[in-house]
Amino acid sequence: MDISKARELSDQELLTELVSARRHLYDLRFQLATRQLSDYSQIAQTRRSIARLLTVQTEREFGSGAAAGVGAGRGGKS
Repeated sequence: MDISKARELSDQELLTELVSARRHLYDLRFQLATRQLSDYSQIAQTRRSIARLLTVQTEREFGSGAAAGVGAGRGGKS
């Protein structure tokens, strides 16, 4: 899922997509273990999708202004 599409979802839809993506990752790992998985790139794609959904969820928790400045001030000179 693209980040812009994830940002358009409501909170409930976001949670539903997250649960669905995690279940899909579980299924892919099971297929990998049983040697039934043919396209290994699906695992990385699903993990990235989960990360995008979690990013949007975190942005909403902290507000859009606070999420933009999370890394500011670290490792730089004062």
